Amino acid sequence: MKLWKTILAAAALSLAAATSAFAARTDLTLGIVLEPPHLDPTAGAAAAIGEVTYANVFEGLTRIDDNGQVQAALAESWAVSDDGKIYTFKLHSGVKFHDGSAFSADDVKFSLDRARAKDSLNPQKPLFAHITDVTAVDPATVKVTLDGPQGNFLYDMGLVAAVIVGKGSADGNKDKPIGTGPFKLDHWAKGSEITLVKNPDYWGTPAALDKATFRIVPDAAAAVPALLSGDIQAFANMPAQDALAQVQSDPRFSVVIGATEGETILSINNKKPPFDKLAVRQALASAIDRGAIIAAASNGLGKPIGSHFSPGDAGYVDLTGVYPHDIVKAKEYLKEAGLENGFSATIKLPPVPYARDGGQVIQSQLKDIGVNLQIIPVEWAEWLSQVFTNKDYDLTIVSHVEPNDIDIYSRPGYYFQYDNPKFNDLIKELDTTVDNDKRLELLGEAQKILAHDVPAVYLFELPKIGVWDAKLQGMWTNWPIEADDLTKVKWTD
Repeated sequence: MKLWKTILAAAALSLAAATSAFAARTDLTLGIVLEPPHLDPTAGAAAAIGEVTYANVFEGLTRIDDNGQVQAALAESWAVSDDGKIYTFKLHSGVKFHDGSAFSADDVKFSLDRARAKDSLNPQKPLFAHITDVTAVDPATVKVTLDGPQGNFLYDMGLVAAVIVGKGSADGNKDKPIGTGPFKLDHWAKGSEITLVKNPDYWGTPAALDKATFRIVPDAAAAVPALLSGDIQAFANMPAQDALAQVQSDPRFSVVIGATEGETILSINNKKPPFDKLAVRQALASAIDRGAIIAAASNGLGKPIGSHFSPGDAGYVDLTGVYPHDIVKAKEYLKEAGLENGFSATIKLPPVPYARDGGQVIQSQLKDIGVNLQIIPVEWAEWLSQVFTNKDYDLTIVSHVEPNDIDIYSRPGYYFQYDNPKFNDLIKELDTTVDNDKRLELLGEAQKILAHDVPAVYLFELPKIGVWDAKLQGMWTNWPIEADDLTKVKWTD
């Protein structure tokens, strides 16, 4: 009898070991290029914040899916008044924040009122400017009143900066984010990694992953060895550079080239001489060869753009021919501006490869027309402080990854310091236009104004170079918003 018990116990152990060996894993280490400055998407402009937290930790009334479409999130449904001014949202019941507190309409009211307040630090505060009132009708119903019809309101409510936060935990979200999402923060080792774990009390479909670690890997020199060794199993957008071919030839990995909403531009301080002169900006645009920059800064995968709009979006107008690469014409523009002998300026470059690599090419190209650029490398926090906030710069390179953000050129005090009343009026009309055909017409006009006025030199649309273990499913091909949404990611056997 004892012998049989011993045999059965051994068989059970063997079966358990075999089951464990063939079970799909439930952890993931994901490489990201930039470490977020903090983890509150309602209080910072850095795209890296949303890359980690959107849909994973925080959720909005609506959400944007991998095809760029609006889907229900914390709001299970909504109704719109006949005049387009009142949205009544029916909220999911039984939702809890990660600290155990119950989610209700009061949290929606708190979040939207906080975002639109005079002292709001929300990086997308204009999204909420048309809200005139938010009323918690009952715990599961909230009514939002606008000052007029807004064609993009439901879309805007699904963006990163529109996530819903709890009144009791909002002030601590930078270091200890408390959301309603399927993952919650486990720990953050500054300078190294951010680890999320499955939220066991999630109200919706549970995540397949038990743990997800976001490892900060800023360049290809570190990224490729980490991937090949298995220390990292995925990059939503890999800084592969020249090593991409090596990864593509390895059958262990899936390499998926997708699109982003990242308009990569040479940003110009439009109020700082000599860049306040149109002819100077025209000279810069004419001196720059987009093809050479794309080859150096995006593995040749970026798509050239001539205005602040993604080629993948409806309403895109190809304006790359407005200022073709023409050194002779560029010198003529400088002469028109009274600067035929050229001038000197600085270009501040954040640490992302497309900026550092692209900046060197631009420095060389502008030298051909007598513009001598001093490259100043800055860390991301410095860029946000010096360039974005304090407008202490001449030129810089950055990808604007927020979707449908052509309106930023109409925002008072935005770091471009660009002000065109005609453009501003066009954006105001666009805001209140619901008819889709008319919206596309207005978007085309807005693109043309920017292309001709050159408040920035438009370079290329940032590609998304997804690289991950071939057994991993559910990663986004495209980035309609910059988010590493892990809600449907799982391993196959």
